[in-house]
Amino acid sequence: MFTRVSWRAFGAKSAVRQEPGYFGDQELSLLFVAKRLKEALALEKLLTDAGFAYLVEPDKYLGGVIFRTERVGAFFYIDPASEPAAREALERAGYHPYQET
Repeated sequence: MFTRVSWRAFGAKSAVRQEPGYFGDQELSLLFVAKRLKEALALEKLLTDAGFAYLVEPDKYLGGVIFRTERVGAFFYIDPASEPAAREALERAGYHPYQET
């Protein structure tokens, strides 16, 4: 009889989330800025399930409409070669990938 086992127990979650050194000197593309922990965790699951290698780092951004404040979010970066497919996966899941202004 088989039992259902979480892939996290085998380290699958960390299999595609990479450290900065993994990408070397390569310039990465900013894919998404998660403003809430719940959103960041959902995006990590989405990218992991899709098999994309990505980097996530905390960084500061400006938020608010009337009262602009500096906040911290999770910035998701991806290899430029994987960017079109990753953007499409995010859009299918209802996310709006980062667009440079």
